Amino acid sequence: MTGSDDRPAEDGAPKSAALANFERMLASGRDTALLRYSIGNEYAKLRDWDRACDALERAVVLDPDFTAAWKLYAKALEGSGDAPAALAAYRQGIEVAKRKGDRQAEKEMTVFARRIERALAGG
Repeated sequence: MTGSDDRPAEDGAPKSAALANFERMLASGRDTALLRYSIGNEYAKLRDWDRACDALERAVVLDPDFTAAWKLYAKALEGSGDAPAALAAYRQGIEVAKRKGDRQAEKEMTVFARRIERALAGG
């Protein structure tokens, strides 16, 4: 997934005030992993999975050790219907969480990854 996160929400889809503010910040030249995560989170709340994926992919590129971004990125990929990519993102997030000692995130992503593995295996 690649693309611009500063485009408006889909026609007719309401934007939250927070999302509009985050996008103004991005348009002003601020581009950080936290800002991209925040934009992705707002799009996820709207269930606009493609835009959430775009923003969250950028977040993990900007900060590959951002555990929460990996978790939400995987969720957005799953929401968009790309279970194999979601599984790969969960696995990457699990490795990051292990390296950082974030046991709770590691456990949560492991549960979600196992669910996808079972679904992909037909069970």
